[in-house]
Amino acid sequence: VQLQASGGGLVQAGGSLRLSCAASEGTFSRYAVGWFRQVPGKDREFVAAISWSGRTTYYPESVKGRFTISKDNAKNTVSLQMDSLKPEDTAVYYCAAVYSGSLTYTPHHENEYAYWGQGTLVTVSS
Repeated sequence: VQLQASGGGLVQAGGSLRLSCAASEGTFSRYAVGWFRQVPGKDREFVAAISWSGRTTYYPESVKGRFTISKDNAKNTVSLQMDSLKPEDTAVYYCAAVYSGSLTYTPHHENEYAYWGQGTLVTVSS
């Protein structure tokens, strides 16, 4: 499966953005999908994950309550709704996927993912 991330941009602190990850040459229907972000000079950071069924989601404390991941298997897309954005959310955001036989598997380590999209830049101004 090939992944295409989009939706990044410039937003003021407190604002919202919605990122999308589309699957091409394949389908998301049996894939757990996650979002990560990276700031230059720092390690990639986990942001959100959703099981292939969409039944289970997982977030780190840094974004819990502000970010929401959702999955539309019919449209082959995964979205990340980001609200109450902070300057420290500024980063390049990546989506990733891994084939999963579990309805509830929500991987949150980057080495658990097999496929990665290109990044999309999110900049939050203060």
